[in-house]
Amino acid sequence: MSDVVKNYRGIISQINKLHKEYSQTSKNPKLIAVSKTFPEEIIKKVIEDGHKIFGENKVQEAFSKWKSLKNNYDNLELHLIGPLQSNKVKIALEIFDVIQTIDREKIVLKIKDLLNSEYHARTYKFFIQVNIGNEEQKSGVKISDLSDFIEWTVKDQKLKVDGLMCIPPYDEDPSLYFNLLRQLCDNHNLQHASMGMTNDFEKAVKFGATYLRVGSGIFGKRS
Repeated sequence: MSDVVKNYRGIISQINKLHKEYSQTSKNPKLIAVSKTFPEEIIKKVIEDGHKIFGENKVQEAFSKWKSLKNNYDNLELHLIGPLQSNKVKIALEIFDVIQTIDREKIVLKIKDLLNSEYHARTYKFFIQVNIGNEEQKSGVKISDLSDFIEWTVKDQKLKVDGLMCIPPYDEDPSLYFNLLRQLCDNHNLQHASMGMTNDFEKAVKFGATYLRVGSGIFGKRS
């Protein structure tokens, strides 16, 4: 058994145990195996061990890698978890199934236009990225603007929002922010909360994550 498969199975086992431990608050989260920068031959080991949900950070890199993987393996679900530029929306809709990083009106309008014209036959999930710590250097909708942005997206643009995503401040305990994101999801009747990475996914399970984004815990450190 390869180290990658061993790591993957270990993470799945941890998630299952945490789900039982925090059964009162856990939402039975799904694992996104974040495969950015890793080649197809490494990713295939995890796919062939039964995993279906993966995440990538860059649109162009993902397209070149996942076009062949999706042709060769059925029922894969690919999440965009990195920034989305308006000139890359078309490529993103071509290869991704879930866009987790919607953060401004321009992106919503571009997605809506393409769904109406070219991609109406496909089913997607769309998440809004929340700047949960109100950090200037980070992408995401400010909490103070979130309600208006969701209302505009859903009611005015008729684009269904499935959930929220966040990246807490690096040097703080993420528990407060995970709890806040779950509350924001519940307040807006959104099912999905994407939160928690390799170093803090245990806490994210406790606070009701539905998707966990784990990369180095499975694939190892990136070169």
